[in-house]
Amino acid sequence: MPTIEVRNIRNYVFSNLNMKVLDKELLVVLGPNGAGKTTLLNIIAGLVDYEGTILFDGIPVDKAPTNDRQIGYLFQNLALFPHLDVASNVGYSLKVRGKKKEEIAQEVDELLKLTKIEHLKRRYPKNLSGGEKQRVALARALATSPKVLLLDEPFNSLDSGMCNCLRREIRQIQREMGTTTVFVTHNLTDAEEMGDRIVVLNEGKIQQVTSKMFKDATDNDNRSQRFQDCLHCAIDCYCKRKEGDYESADSPACRM
Repeated sequence: MPTIEVRNIRNYVFSNLNMKVLDKELLVVLGPNGAGKTTLLNIIAGLVDYEGTILFDGIPVDKAPTNDRQIGYLFQNLALFPHLDVASNVGYSLKVRGKKKEEIAQEVDELLKLTKIEHLKRRYPKNLSGGEKQRVALARALATSPKVLLLDEPFNSLDSGMCNCLRREIRQIQREMGTTTVFVTHNLTDAEEMGDRIVVLNEGKIQQVTSKMFKDATDNDNRSQRFQDCLHCAIDCYCKRKEGDYESADSPACRM
């Protein structure tokens, strides 16, 4: 997966932005609304105009259209197609690329299993919870096997009572796939729990870069708090059973 270099980027938000995302890293960009976080993602994806250079493994991609940059993008508003069921939403980009029906079905099934939503295959977005929609959008972003994954405040639309399960699932998937990932958020908890490094961005300028912050999800000292959170989870949480019980820390559903 590529190392991303942002060199001397200038536009209506940035005056001279320079930063690097390492190979297979999950870099969190933390900052308030208006800091330039989404604009940064759009520049990397080639969705907005800019001056300067974006390099993937040392090769400039400035003239490459978005669909040639091998990027998966999970937008803040998710943008699921309401008239398509979960399987069709996830497989949409594969269909557009002309893959055979059998190939699409197989790849979609693998993605649904990866994101733990096999049971939602034939549901429509209107019948999904917030957490379920997030998983569908993530599966769709991963459908083209991107080398770079961009996540734009993926938890922003979820209830504040959301447990840590979805954070851990996304982090685990990123680790397994080794995809170079940029995750933007204004939430310090998201940043601390998910980031290999954290870049603090404000008013288009980098104010601070911190090194490894992610805490291993198997850390015994944090288990009790995590599963207490899961008990009151407002989304489809795999750490809960019926009647409000939750699985033990050693169960397959909760072990990451």
